[in-house]
Amino acid sequence: MRHNFISFVKKESLHILRDKRTMLIVMLIPVVLMILFGFAISTEVNNVNVAVVAPNRTDSVSDAVDRLAHNDYFTFKGYIAADDIDTLLRRGDVGAVVLFDSDYDRLAADLAAGIESRPAIQLIVDASNVNTASSATAYLQSILLGTATAQSMFETRMLFNPQMKSAYNFVPGIMGLIFILVCAMMTSVSIVREKEMGSMEVLLVSPVRPVKIILAKMIPYFAISCIVLIMILLLARYLLDVPMSGGVWGIFSLSLLYLLLSLSLGLLVSTIARTQMAALLVSAMVMMMPILMLSGMLFPIENLPKFFQVVSNIVPARWYIDAVRKMMIQGMPIVAVWKNCVILLSMTVVLLGVSLKKFNDKLE
Repeated sequence: MRHNFISFVKKESLHILRDKRTMLIVMLIPVVLMILFGFAISTEVNNVNVAVVAPNRTDSVSDAVDRLAHNDYFTFKGYIAADDIDTLLRRGDVGAVVLFDSDYDRLAADLAAGIESRPAIQLIVDASNVNTASSATAYLQSILLGTATAQSMFETRMLFNPQMKSAYNFVPGIMGLIFILVCAMMTSVSIVREKEMGSMEVLLVSPVRPVKIILAKMIPYFAISCIVLIMILLLARYLLDVPMSGGVWGIFSLSLLYLLLSLSLGLLVSTIARTQMAALLVSAMVMMMPILMLSGMLFPIENLPKFFQVVSNIVPARWYIDAVRKMMIQGMPIVAVWKNCVILLSMTVVLLGVSLKKFNDKLE
């Protein structure tokens, strides 16, 4: 029985390798998308979460914070202690922190009079997300002081992504998109093709159990996806200079979990679609659009209406992209994104269970 299962895996692997067009698409699309998103695309956002550190809350400080709190570009998260800055930025609770000097009034008066002095305000920005960093640095100065000519009062520090490279933001997102395309789309089309051509019935009368037949068809795509994953990580590290601060093995392990989830999603699509075209449309369109719009890949979740923020919770790519971004750019270990891992694992178990049940029901 084990020999029969291995034979099915070999058959599927040879079938995929002989399909040159499929292999070209599977291997070429990730490279094209990585280069396109890494070099050619950047965006700007609003609604950046901002906190304030103000040791001495004078009237002028209160006025500046009031202008910040009533501006649509930012969401004021209140006053915090200086010791909490790093923690809040790493957790993603805020995207920027405004640190007023304890002697703000005197420094502001000196700088306004042309007297050189140290900066009266310091901006500390999470630059792991280029969109957040660009928005914060572009508007905070003029909003807080009411004039763009007072920029000399600021000292700005960019954390995690000091060069504000767009690739740092888009690489985790494109990883979440590519694996859905490679795993879900190709797996679903492959299984539906067998049913459409009538060869699935021939396979089902073999000594191998139906579940093992499905697993045999999924294993080659999982192996190809692992190769694509390695390609993406190499491109990200050596072509786009994206750091792997949280550890390559942690990122790789999390990605393997996401690959399994994507395969399960493709299996679910194959139980719904009756033709290859239908499977292709469901995989490419129905799943691709939520990933692009609701995962945080292109647009921050905070910018979405409340309804779509809730809907985004069921998009697997949201949790994967968020975790990879934290591990790659912010240098957090995999244990720091345990919540994302648990959510992805739960989704995988549910999708795989529902898919196998629906597949067995159709066979019966």
